[in-house]
Amino acid sequence: MADNRNGNVKAPDGKTSGQSNTYTINLENFNKRLKSFYSHWDQHKNDLWGSSDAIAIATPPASEDLRYLKSSALNIWLLGYEFPETIMVFTNKQIHFLCSQKKASLLETLKKSAKESVGAEVVIHVKARGDDGSALMDGILRAVHVHSKSDGHESPVIGYIVKEAPEGNLLEIWAEKLRNSGFQLGDVTNGFSDLFAVKDSTELMNVKKAAFLTSSVMKHFVVPKLEKIIDEEKKVSHSSLMDDTEKAILEPAKVKVKLKAENVDICYPPIFQSGGDFDLRPSASSNDENLYYDSTSVIICAIGSRYNSYCSNVARTFLIDANAIQSKAYEVLLKAHESAINALKLGNKVSAAYQAALSIVEKDAPELAANLTKSAGTGIGLEFRESGLSLNAKNDRVLKSGMVFNVSLGFQNLQAQTNKSKTEKFSLLLADTVIVGEKLPEVVTSISSKAVKDVAYSFNEDEEEEEQPNVKAESNGTEAFLSKATLRSDNHEMTKEELRRQHQAELARQKNEETARRLAGGGSGTGDGRRTVRASGELIAYKNVNDIPQTRELVIQIDQKNEAIILPIYGSMVPFHVGNVKTVVSQQDNNRTGYIRIIFNVPGTPFNPHDSNSLKFQGSIYLKEVSFRSKDPRHISEVVQQIKTLRRQVASRESERAERATLVTQEKLQLAGNKFKPIRLSDLWIRPVFGGRGRKIPGTLEAHVNGFRFSTSRPDERVDVMFGNIKHAFFQPAEKEMITLLHFHLHNHIMVGNKKTKDVQFYVEVMDVVQTLGGGKRSAYDPDEIEEEQRERERKNKINMDFQNFVNKVNDLWGQPQFRDLDLEFDQPLRELGFHGVPHKASAFIVPTSSCLVELIETPFLVVTLSEIEIVNLERVGLGQKSFDMTIVFKDFKRDVLRIDSIPSTALDGIKEWLDTTDLKYYESRLNLNWRQILKTITDDPEKFIEDGGWEFLNMEVSDSDSENSEESDQGYEPSDVQSDSESSSKDDSESLVESEDEEDDSEDDSEEEEGKTWEELEREASNADREKGDESDSEEERKRRKMKAFGKGRVPDKRDPRGGPPKRAKLR
Repeated sequence: MADNRNGNVKAPDGKTSGQSNTYTINLENFNKRLKSFYSHWDQHKNDLWGSSDAIAIATPPASEDLRYLKSSALNIWLLGYEFPETIMVFTNKQIHFLCSQKKASLLETLKKSAKESVGAEVVIHVKARGDDGSALMDGILRAVHVHSKSDGHESPVIGYIVKEAPEGNLLEIWAEKLRNSGFQLGDVTNGFSDLFAVKDSTELMNVKKAAFLTSSVMKHFVVPKLEKIIDEEKKVSHSSLMDDTEKAILEPAKVKVKLKAENVDICYPPIFQSGGDFDLRPSASSNDENLYYDSTSVIICAIGSRYNSYCSNVARTFLIDANAIQSKAYEVLLKAHESAINALKLGNKVSAAYQAALSIVEKDAPELAANLTKSAGTGIGLEFRESGLSLNAKNDRVLKSGMVFNVSLGFQNLQAQTNKSKTEKFSLLLADTVIVGEKLPEVVTSISSKAVKDVAYSFNEDEEEEEQPNVKAESNGTEAFLSKATLRSDNHEMTKEELRRQHQAELARQKNEETARRLAGGGSGTGDGRRTVRASGELIAYKNVNDIPQTRELVIQIDQKNEAIILPIYGSMVPFHVGNVKTVVSQQDNNRTGYIRIIFNVPGTPFNPHDSNSLKFQGSIYLKEVSFRSKDPRHISEVVQQIKTLRRQVASRESERAERATLVTQEKLQLAGNKFKPIRLSDLWIRPVFGGRGRKIPGTLEAHVNGFRFSTSRPDERVDVMFGNIKHAFFQPAEKEMITLLHFHLHNHIMVGNKKTKDVQFYVEVMDVVQTLGGGKRSAYDPDEIEEEQRERERKNKINMDFQNFVNKVNDLWGQPQFRDLDLEFDQPLRELGFHGVPHKASAFIVPTSSCLVELIETPFLVVTLSEIEIVNLERVGLGQKSFDMTIVFKDFKRDVLRIDSIPSTALDGIKEWLDTTDLKYYESRLNLNWRQILKTITDDPEKFIEDGGWEFLNMEVSDSDSENSEESDQGYEPSDVQSDSESSSKDDSESLVESEDEEDDSEDDSEEEEGKTWEELEREASNADREKGDESDSEEERKRRKMKAFGKGRVPDKRDPRGGPPKRAKLR
């Protein structure tokens, strides 16, 4: 650890490099750690400290090389910085320092502290310039002998670090003096390893800061740089990448990390490897070869940084158009790496980490076990590799809270089975810095993702190079005529489709097992998505009869204050709370006599379920309606208007109160205050909008300590969104849309004004609405038109950039340790994967993100979490169809399915590919299904659903292939109360918004042709049809009566069906 290399290591003259202030030793740390050192030495003197009576540590001269020495580590751990060319000798009663005059002046401050903490006297031996220090060394050794003799040790043992060879004249003389002193010598390396293994809170904070810098450089510098190089097909050498990455580490501001550059250094030169030449050892280096990123190539990147001399490390492997072997190997390595991390728990043995990783490999891919690295990493701290803490299969040391490990696991020299020399062999490596906690291990480099979706890149899906095999023509010459079209069809497209089918088959197996486990666990989901009827509270207009206003006139009166209407009934004024009024209507006859009719809510009638009042007064008689006549039409109209207005106000208030009663209590927003300047984005509009009749005004969104606050200039227009309540966050810049937006999808509802919502959106319109007054067409070369378009582009780019800067700052805030458990990050929709469809009532452009399927422009918004999806069924899929529907079935079977209708058939392949890559199982069917009935059947009898093959009743291919054998198998899984030839349920349940009767006829005809009916059966059906239709001369009434009779139940046919009968229910296949 060289002074010159370490920005945080102070100069020997007592001043920080490049600074003018005098450096002072932290006496509090010195006291605490000196006491810990002596206590550990006393407790483990025989087993770890080599029975040493004195410990001698000699620190070599400063060096430009990166090196890790225990003598330097002890200097930094105990004193706060390194003392080159200094000898320290510790005994029970004295601590000797041999150093230059400038260092001695710093060490003078330790005398009182050492005496108070361990009762040892600090003796400083100042070496003059030009003196070799021999006489001073003799004096130290004599003092050691005298003190050991007084303790009863005639031949004392002096411990030293055996593996550190003496460097420089001073240390060589000291080593020679020790050898000739006649003392016994012992190795104290294990003692220091165990002493440094458990870090205190200050050390752990240094490790976390170093880890945050390391993972930030990987995420915000290395990954974007690699993506840009590959996307632009640049030629960049590994060594060039190494230099650029080292500069990024040494300048934390480049990756927006607020750490002082003078406290930061690299652990080792960053390592970049590709092109089949891999070395997984920490001593590996980046060569001068160019980065290789062709198909099936692998790129390994490892970087490490230090903060205040404490190390951290992270390594990631990136896969470019990986084949099946590479993908499987990475998935196994990822699982093994996570298993090793999870094994680092308090009380476990160190060897448990490697054993956990090895067991995963032997179980999931035993053929790769021989290629697994021989250890799962090492301890890390002041040294990059702490001796004695190797995560191998033989280390029996017990894990303690505060230990820090570099968990590094890899596969070396695997065979990719490609025909390219640079991709034939590949290696994989993953590494993270992990702290052993009281309960669970903490991965402090987790902001750099290692998930498959974040490290596997596919660049050549649409531009696969056609490889012409070298075919030798045989004697007949037939094999020489293989065309390119044949090769592409057979070798590329079919293979891709088969891979997708194989993956879907595996997903079907996994999905059925998962569903079976969930149903066997006694539930179908987390809650009921359907709303329940809430009981109304007691409605009281007046608590006492004396409170009723007294009047002599027997006319209808409205009491706005008490929210009551007072009606004259049999000569008495009777009050009713306006909440009991269902409707009020008025009319006028020819004699200018007006009538007013008031209808009340009565329990037990349709849409008026029994509430708490009706249950409380079960024996009561209720007034259903009352009518009044008046000669004054104006009075009637005023009364009706007043009742309606008052009723609307009360209903709105009660509705808001009921909504608020169901809200989950949110934590209180902590304002940034003096902690940091809040991150601000101005001039935003909000959806849903605040209530009120005033003009809508824009507001400002601010990020504070634990949440966002949106506020306008009006004091009552304010919304707080807590970080802990955010389920998904989206940033969608304006590309082909008119707005740039930030969207938050929440775990629990909040109130925006008087509206209860789970979705809150903040947006800016990037284009102003401009209306041309001239009316005529303007030329495309009109200077004013060109200038206007330029202004619009600049405005859009500025808005997008402002939003992007806000998102980046918030992402950095969310990357801090206290928010790591929330797993928050702004997601950006992938427009290239989008498709048009009808999720609600209007057509919209629906776009996938990495974790959701969203539509954020049109209201109501659509946000579907992919992890909550059970299966996806693509309905009305068939030849000749211009569109199809997508039904999303959720894991919570009590939740209604989501239908997206009228998706263009041209988007079918893209949707299938997207579903497959996101590990979502999809099925196809020719008709729309009655999902509410299907889910009810599954939840009523889950065992039968599992026994019948789970979701495979939706597999159209299986049904078609089995239909040749039996009619029964053609139906697949069919719920017991749904018959294949039964009448349809209502169109709301199962019919597509765009389904036509012609399509239904076609599908029915197809099914009949497949069954292969005889001529006699066809003739009999034709005669029945003629008899049902009747003669052309028959009246419409005759035809309807005949149809009703044929129907057998005498019910009126569904008017929506032009054939007179009800729409047919789709068969479950």
